[in-house]
Amino acid sequence: MKTYYFIRHCQASGQSEEATLTQQGIVQSQALAQLFSDIHLNQIISSPYKRAVQSIEPLAHEKQLKIHIDNRLSERVLSSKILDDWYEKLKLSFTDMNIVFEGGESSQDAMYRIVEVLHEQIDSEEDHTLFVTHGNIMSLLLKHFDSTIGFKEWKNLSNPDVYILKYHSADHVKIERMWNAT
Repeated sequence: MKTYYFIRHCQASGQSEEATLTQQGIVQSQALAQLFSDIHLNQIISSPYKRAVQSIEPLAHEKQLKIHIDNRLSERVLSSKILDDWYEKLKLSFTDMNIVFEGGESSQDAMYRIVEVLHEQIDSEEDHTLFVTHGNIMSLLLKHFDSTIGFKEWKNLSNPDVYILKYHSADHVKIERMWNAT
């Protein structure tokens, strides 16, 4: 069995790539470091977004692990345009996985890229890897392994949120929520 951890970043000041953690987010990042203090990790792979990296810096420092950046862990872009009805469009994208809005990425394509990152680790025999990512893309990873996961589960994610994925085989994957901020 291989074990992987997926973390949604801590509370941030915004949605841009450069958005930083809030004061509460900084406290949450320290709580994450505490949560993982007795858990063995081989590596950390993070989205390049500032809030994702800042979320895991205290843990990386404590474990003396380098944070590897992988752009495929970046948040899914729903559209390059400002959508007044973005919430409804996001909801629709969980039922129509192939729908694409102007300048955006389909749920199916976003799912593919995060699953690809995980499978590279599985295929390389890497274990005890921690991934830091974002809510929409993380919920799509969870949906890949459990088709019942959708918009409601995305909506119920917290900042931060932590899931553990235990991989026995392609047909036997166990996912559980390990911790969340609520």
